[in-house]
Amino acid sequence: MPEYQQALRLDPNAATAFAASAGESVHRAPIVARGLRLGYLCLAYNLLEATASLVAGFSTGSVSLIGFGADATVEFTSSLTAVWRLHRDTDAPNRERLERRTLRITGASLVVLACYVAWAAIAQLRSHEAPEGSALGIAVAVSSLLFMPWLASGKRQVARQLDSGALWIEARQTSICAWLAAILLGGLLLNATFGWWWADAAAALVMSPLIAKEGVDGMRGRNHCGATSTVDPHAGAR
Repeated sequence: MPEYQQALRLDPNAATAFAASAGESVHRAPIVARGLRLGYLCLAYNLLEATASLVAGFSTGSVSLIGFGADATVEFTSSLTAVWRLHRDTDAPNRERLERRTLRITGASLVVLACYVAWAAIAQLRSHEAPEGSALGIAVAVSSLLFMPWLASGKRQVARQLDSGALWIEARQTSICAWLAAILLGGLLLNATFGWWWADAAAALVMSPLIAKEGVDGMRGRNHCGATSTVDPHAGAR
């Protein structure tokens, strides 16, 4: 006998709850599918972004490029966790627990990253060490500046529709990647065009508090409006 028929014979209220749960799963399924497509796309791009940034950063001595590449590795981990969370979307109790864990792990990683980027930038400023120009680094920054806002917009829609604070924070991290790309591009261009050796380290210092703030919010289990695991339903109208 089907499960809903058993529930109906034992408890009409249980049958109603079962039907409501099944209906919710059907409604969420296409949203989850879109979120997974965006997640896999983000994973592939983050892998390429991290590899290119770290190679260019270490080969030229650019602290901001190294920091940008490290941020891409953190975002890769976050996207991987978000994909796993989407695969478990039908399991509500575990879904909520996973959201809290994802927020804390991602947040801690971002705080560590922010500390490293700030330390490395200060060390470069004190040593007056100028990074070499990097055409690859500029190409990575331009690509991320164009691609990440579109990806973040799609992720925010999915997070809002699924009412997921963890997915919203992960989308915010993708948005930050776009801002970091703009800062990175400015520093690299100033260094390549005018020979301003300090611009690269200054760009890295600007990145640090942005990364740290998102990390602290994540460790506290907070979304963009300061609430725990709750997405503002009016966010899309702002």
